[in-house]
Amino acid sequence: MREWTHAEHAEAAGREIARMAELLRERDMSIPVRTCPGWDLAGLTAHTGGVHRWAAAMVRDLAGRRYDRDTMEMALPPDTGGYAAWLGEGAGFLPEALLSHDPDTPMWSWSGDRHVRFWSRRQLHETVMHRVDAELALGVPVSIEEDVAADGVEEFLDVLPYARWSPGVAELRGAGETISLQADTGTGWVVTVDPDRFHHQRSLRPGTVTVRTATAADLMQVVWGRRSADDYAVEGDAGLLAWWRERAVI
Repeated sequence: MREWTHAEHAEAAGREIARMAELLRERDMSIPVRTCPGWDLAGLTAHTGGVHRWAAAMVRDLAGRRYDRDTMEMALPPDTGGYAAWLGEGAGFLPEALLSHDPDTPMWSWSGDRHVRFWSRRQLHETVMHRVDAELALGVPVSIEEDVAADGVEEFLDVLPYARWSPGVAELRGAGETISLQADTGTGWVVTVDPDRFHHQRSLRPGTVTVRTATAADLMQVVWGRRSADDYAVEGDAGLLAWWRERAVI
């Protein structure tokens, strides 16, 4: 599995923003986004571009606290026809902000990694999954590069313990049961649910329950809740998997 640098994450985030903006160009922005209930493409685009502007501002300032996104001026166009171009602006300013500081520079984040480098990885995968949301809404093929997807699965597992706003995460405790996440392309992880915490490691071994998908791209969609139980193979304790998926939400 590829080991990413901060610069590679930042540059890939820029490419993903440009890709999502191109996907949305001249689309009907009123199309509902079924993977984000209550949103249409306009709402999805406004959220994603707003997150890019929020993250870029905090990184530029090396913020020591969380900025209130709701009070920031986002310069959202008055007409949804301009939303795609507005989103695409992030392909320039977000990587520029991320690369303006050493990745090891301390700053606020909501995870255990409180450094600039957290934001390059987080913004890459934030954008990837919302591009997938748009592709699913539009009924076009979903495509995620395998090395991006593998890092996306691991990033989900890395940050999940810090999603304190998600009440189910606190319930992810057990007696040593294991959830194995495996892609036929050769990447895999095993999550162990202990009495006081859960933790993960790269591993190809099966678990108490094992999820098998063709690709890491499929597996990334599974962990982020973009695939239903009919879209992948399950071996072992399906009830354990259902319990995990209900609570492992960011």
